[in-house]
Amino acid sequence: MFGDLLQKARLKAGMTQEELAATVRLTREYISLLEHDKRTPTIHVFIRLARALRVSPGTLIEQVEKSLPRKT
Repeated sequence: MFGDLLQKARLKAGMTQEELAATVRLTREYISLLEHDKRTPTIHVFIRLARALRVSPGTLIEQVEKSLPRKT
């Protein structure tokens, strides 16, 4: 879900995990945990990630919402 979207956005931005981590002042290990859906970012980290990837936070939220299973 979020991890897949984060990884796709990072790759589209042409960034490595190390580069993204340095830009948002996190560790590469934490970025990896996010990309594997082992951690969930705080809203502050979410916004920093979106800005670093040049994606609006709102667009990223919409993408996450679209990836969620629909309840019937």
